[in-house]
Amino acid sequence: VQLQASGGGLVQAGGSLRLSCAASGRTFSFNAMGWFRQAPGKERDFVADISWSGGITRYADSVKGRFTISRDYAKNTMYLQMNSLKVDDMAVYYCAARRQWTTSINTSEYDYWGQGTLVTVSS
Repeated sequence: VQLQASGGGLVQAGGSLRLSCAASGRTFSFNAMGWFRQAPGKERDFVADISWSGGITRYADSVKGRFTISRDYAKNTMYLQMNSLKVDDMAVYYCAARRQWTTSINTSEYDYWGQGTLVTVSS
């Protein structure tokens, strides 16, 4: 399984970006997916996750109400719509997938990772 994250870039505070995570290879081998982010000098933190069906989503408190996670099964792609961006959202964003049906906020429980895409928010 290969995950390719894209969509990062430079945006002003208050702006929006949409990240994409395209999956290829044995896409039938994973189920739940998630987004994580890592700011310089900090640990990789949970942002949002989504169940295999797409019917269950969860968000970190810091992004709740501003970010939306979704999946397009026909395109084997997961998205993260980020609105009302803040300087604190600036980080490298990683997409991840796991073989289990259930979602998880823990990085250690994901089996596949994308390479990351940088989001820069200017004040």
